[in-house]
Amino acid sequence: MPIGEICNREVVIAERSLSVGEAARLMRSHHVGDLVVVEREAGHNRPVGIVTDRDIVVEVVAAGVNPDALKVGDIMGPEVATVRESEGLFEALRYMRDKGVRRMPVVGPDGGLVGILTLDDILSLLAEEMTELAKLVSHERQREATARA
Repeated sequence: MPIGEICNREVVIAERSLSVGEAARLMRSHHVGDLVVVEREAGHNRPVGIVTDRDIVVEVVAAGVNPDALKVGDIMGPEVATVRESEGLFEALRYMRDKGVRRMPVVGPDGGLVGILTLDDILSLLAEEMTELAKLVSHERQREATARA
């Protein structure tokens, strides 16, 4: 299954120049734990970083820094791991593991942002699939018991 079919297409974005305080307020208002940092390029948003709620807590709040004195570009990681929307789930999981990330922006063929893939989304999908498998096993047992009664 291509990642493009399961990724979340509603991504909250920010530019490097957004203050960390405003980023936190944006996360709160949209009920998300991350912002994808983008640069506008050739008519689309190209992901250049990601900032998480944990980044804000560890880098800003715990350090006692004024969140409005820093920009998102100051605390985002030096590189962002992205995955193409045409990649399969297994490949994306392997890439997430190799990069040590729980969230990855999903990009189209032109490198433009199309969605985000999170570990939580993958776990929900796998849980649904496991539930369907369990129902299949249960249904098969019931069918066999009825046929042999």
